[in-house]
Amino acid sequence: MPFIKSFPKASWRLAKIAMGGVVLTGLAVGTIAYAQAKPLPTVEKVELDKYLGVWYEVARKPMFFERKCAFNVTATYTLNENGNIVVDNKCADQDGDLQQSLGEAFVVNAPFNSKLKVSFLPEGVRWIPVGRGDYWILKLDEDYQTVLVGEPRRKYLWVLSRIPNPKKEIIHEYLNYAKSLGYDIHDVIYPEHQIGTAHV
Repeated sequence: MPFIKSFPKASWRLAKIAMGGVVLTGLAVGTIAYAQAKPLPTVEKVELDKYLGVWYEVARKPMFFERKCAFNVTATYTLNENGNIVVDNKCADQDGDLQQSLGEAFVVNAPFNSKLKVSFLPEGVRWIPVGRGDYWILKLDEDYQTVLVGEPRRKYLWVLSRIPNPKKEIIHEYLNYAKSLGYDIHDVIYPEHQIGTAHV
């Protein structure tokens, strides 16, 4: 081929490297797109009584409603008189001031309990089925110590733990599983936990 013969060897090597990079990038994008097109699987079943209690957020994708959260991000779940789950989200901002959001979660696939809808509307109007966000439990260990939470659009993601500073290997295991489901994890945030430093 005349084009190849007249092309400097060094430039040809660079061109091949560049073309290889484009091919690999294309394959990676294609793989993510394929994974995102597939239905998002959840765990088979969640025992709510074991799931309740305090969870520490140890990883998340950026989210507007958590933009002020700098450290000590927690979620506490309790049952209310209606059998729904009270959601008490807390964190500390950059100044150490406490930020809090109260909501209510509704199971939408009982008795499996792996898909919920969460509302942060004022308590008196939370019964209205609008403005609710998806809360899907994607991966959960048998001892209910670590959980991966996401939603079907794969835009938001959380890794929660029963302890504030779990082993990094565990966090990466859950994030890698999220990646296998089609999540882009390059922008994941890892909030710190400095117990006792938030100002009430």
